[in-house]
Amino acid sequence: MIIPELPAYLTRLGGAEYKGLIISLFTLTAGFSRPFSGKLADTIGRIPVMVIGAVFSFVCGLLYPFVAGVATFLILRLFHGFSTGFKPTGTSAYVADLVPDDRRGEAMGMLGFFSALGTALGPVLGGEIVRHSIDMVFYTSSAFAIASIIILINMKETLVNKQRFSFSLLKIPPKEVLEPKVFRPSIAMLFSVFSFGVVLTITPDLSQYLNIENKGLFFLYFTLASLAVRFISGKASDTFGREPVLVAATFVLTISMIMFGLTTTPFMLAASSVVFGLAVGGTIPAIYAWTIDLSDPEKRGRAFATMYISLEIGIGLGALISGFTYGNNPANFQISYWIAGATSFIAFIFVLFNHQQKRKRMRVQNASLPDLGKPAISARARGNDSG
Repeated sequence: MIIPELPAYLTRLGGAEYKGLIISLFTLTAGFSRPFSGKLADTIGRIPVMVIGAVFSFVCGLLYPFVAGVATFLILRLFHGFSTGFKPTGTSAYVADLVPDDRRGEAMGMLGFFSALGTALGPVLGGEIVRHSIDMVFYTSSAFAIASIIILINMKETLVNKQRFSFSLLKIPPKEVLEPKVFRPSIAMLFSVFSFGVVLTITPDLSQYLNIENKGLFFLYFTLASLAVRFISGKASDTFGREPVLVAATFVLTISMIMFGLTTTPFMLAASSVVFGLAVGGTIPAIYAWTIDLSDPEKRGRAFATMYISLEIGIGLGALISGFTYGNNPANFQISYWIAGATSFIAFIFVLFNHQQKRKRMRVQNASLPDLGKPAISARARGNDSG
């Protein structure tokens, strides 16, 4: 709800040159808090971790209207990052606890559907409310955070053998910060979401440059496109495997960044946003499901924390680099988006390489089996290989 309005809000405070920090500072604390939220999700429960994230969102939303300068604004963005550092970690682990193994992609598609629905409606609603008062946008965002807390307190905890909270749980040895088993989907996530950081940071300015009054409309276009494919892509990843879906999605992601770089009209911005949404709708559920495939149930919180750390790094770098590359100069829109296109292409090459290596391993494995009684290996087994 508030993201499309923040660049203009920071400009009015006198900090136009710091637009790249709006997202990157947020992702900095989000990434820093992931190991803690992951460990707490695996010890005290999924729901308490979700509540902590929602509370941060509620409190920070109330504080924005009292910001008096650039430094205060940036400090608040830093603290606001704890909200997304906790909430998605607990949510993803909670959903993973509930779903059967053969429907993980579908479940993550459903989770992504509702996440994307909020992402679509929030900016558009904020764009309408801001015509009356920017402060009311912040207060409304806090109201939605309260609504999520009310829902959470009526949900049943899925973690077995919960522990009581103690400050000793916040002591995390270096070996418990990351989960090595999920490094591959985490790397794919990092290079994929770099483009998301770029889009979040400079597309509101591109909308304004194209004389589009409601800067939240491009969020609506890409999110509706994302919604349209999430269930399909999730089910496809359950059937054909995570990597084949990701190969196609990251290729489309690269195309979308090229299109953004060539955008000169509102129609071209809408078309670019739709293609970007299709790519995101294919990428995110598959990476989430791939993370579940490779994680141990008792370390699921840490696994998702690892994947989300990569997400925060990718978005943060995309926001920071694009903010400084753009430099409030419309002539630099193209290079900013095309840098994102390069990182998306790296994600495409990485996933394609992993898929080809997996197929080679499966051929070797099949060749080593005796001819009589050799079991058929399904597409799902090929796609969900955890080795």
